[in-house]
Amino acid sequence: MKKSNWKSVIGWLGLFLILGSLSSVADEASVKKSIEAAYPKIKVDSVTKTPYAGLYEVFMGGQIIYTDDKFSFLIAEGRLVDPKTKKDITGERLDELTKIDFNSLPLDQAIKVVKGNGSRKLVVFSDVDCPFCKRLEQKELTNINDVTIYTFLYPIEQLHPDAANKSRSIWCASNRTKAWQDWILNSKLPTTTAKCEVPLERVGELAQKLGVNSTPTMFFENGRRMLGAQPHDEIEKSLQAAKK
Repeated sequence: MKKSNWKSVIGWLGLFLILGSLSSVADEASVKKSIEAAYPKIKVDSVTKTPYAGLYEVFMGGQIIYTDDKFSFLIAEGRLVDPKTKKDITGERLDELTKIDFNSLPLDQAIKVVKGNGSRKLVVFSDVDCPFCKRLEQKELTNINDVTIYTFLYPIEQLHPDAANKSRSIWCASNRTKAWQDWILNSKLPTTTAKCEVPLERVGELAQKLGVNSTPTMFFENGRRMLGAQPHDEIEKSLQAAKK
């Protein structure tokens, strides 16, 4: 084939690639429009076509669901797994889509606990009356060293009506770090506390912004999150991965 003909072929290939890309964008936009029309009260953060059987990944309401280009069905609370690699595609994508900017967190609004050399950082959103938060502190975080833990007091008053009052008592204690550990490890509240400005409202706004819907929720330095009172070895793995 002549050189000029090769240029012509390459030109057509480039055009096909561009048109294919534009078509994909158009499809994603139309899927997004259909979902928004059906669920006007829920923000659709992104729609991305997957390489699997014409499925579209839809990130909305802090979760991933799947549909087709005609929005003729929804797959909710399901996991997309690559049969060749055995990778949890949904889990990996959700980790990526829910990453935060760790360095932007207002750590002055959190209780700081330094363990060992404190070289690693971990953020925890915790409700003082949440049993899973106590389990995390008592059974899991006690087995982790060389970490600085920043705890944002996030009382969920619908579940624990007295949690906000207890949070104020701990935050306004003369030594809030000791007060926090006395409570979360031994269920002992400060006997006397002064009045002070407590950032509960600001922490609540931060939690909503980050999509924190339950306690405990942890964040690592690489921005990835972990939900619930996970085993300490899993937390340790995530701390190590965050430092790489």
